[in-house]
Amino acid sequence: MGAPFVDMEAQILGEHEHLGHAPVRFRTVERSDALALAGAAVASFALAWLVFTRLTAAGWNIGMFVAWYATFLLMVWLIGKEQYDAVRARDLVARAVFWTVGLMLIVPMAAITVYTISKGVAALTPNFFLEDQSRVGPLSPPSVGGASQAIVGTLEQVGLATLISVPLGVAVAVFLNEVGGRLARPVRMIVDAMSAIPSIVAGLFIFAAFILALGGQLSGFAAALALAVLMLPTVTRTTEVVLRLVPGGLREAGLALGATEWRTTRHVVLPTARSGIVTAVILGVARVIGETAPLLLTTLGATAMNVNPFEGKQSALPLYVYRLFQLPQEVAIQRAWTGALVLLMLVLVLFVTARLIGGRGPGHIGRLRRARLAREGLA
Repeated sequence: MGAPFVDMEAQILGEHEHLGHAPVRFRTVERSDALALAGAAVASFALAWLVFTRLTAAGWNIGMFVAWYATFLLMVWLIGKEQYDAVRARDLVARAVFWTVGLMLIVPMAAITVYTISKGVAALTPNFFLEDQSRVGPLSPPSVGGASQAIVGTLEQVGLATLISVPLGVAVAVFLNEVGGRLARPVRMIVDAMSAIPSIVAGLFIFAAFILALGGQLSGFAAALALAVLMLPTVTRTTEVVLRLVPGGLREAGLALGATEWRTTRHVVLPTARSGIVTAVILGVARVIGETAPLLLTTLGATAMNVNPFEGKQSALPLYVYRLFQLPQEVAIQRAWTGALVLLMLVLVLFVTARLIGGRGPGHIGRLRRARLAREGLA
């Protein structure tokens, strides 16, 4: 049954190429297209510059860049229409829009990264990772002391918040998408409301409920609870969206084989959505790792090392940067920039690690499991 369809498809493609219309490969960037876009960008900029700076007295303003971009898209469409056809011209315009939007996102991020590196790399020494601030004075040089207590505090607090919020968020997402019922709508409404909670409110809630009402103390664990409150709705909503993308046929196949709904969700739905769930965790970590306001109400920070998050005040990199930027000494501001750089590096390492773990497809089998299956004669 498949051979006639294959032959028909080959015949259609052959006739299409015979007529001079090569198939469009949307995922590839041809050299002619890149040259056309570059030429259109240069020509449109020259035209906009000539009109706004020479023919009129408008000068450099936002209108010049708007006119430049509109002229650029018009030129791209005309080039595509002249070289190919209307369909390919619209495709070139769409590519130009998506590429420029991507550049608009990348350029500010790159500028922030480069500026932070340039300001913080001067005081980035091994001592910064190995020493704390217990013996640092106002006249100490940048090479004295470090932020080890803040790095350890950030890792422990974000780690505890992740351990608390990720299982709860995934469980709530599974309930909303796979189980449902009368409680699904109010639970979804509560999750949406929690997404808009300001970070200071989460800190006040933990301060009132955990520290004042239950007799807890200012500690890294209290800070982790406040971060978990902020992280939970992000993980829940993102995981729910990811679970909706899992094809319903996979669920039906699992149920048709006699598996229960829970086993189908556990062994089919969740492994299929693993990379998306890891993305949800990444977004949750990104939501809380730079928060300062909840930490001011739950842990207050410390200059000495405290590896026990359940007892005593504990520092964190956002608190470290916030407090040093308030000091008038230039050395303190230099340390604050270095702390911001280390926080940026820490986020990058966590994100790359998470993507390496979650980027594997649903059919990936690890080496340990492959060896076990080989011993059992199943692989």
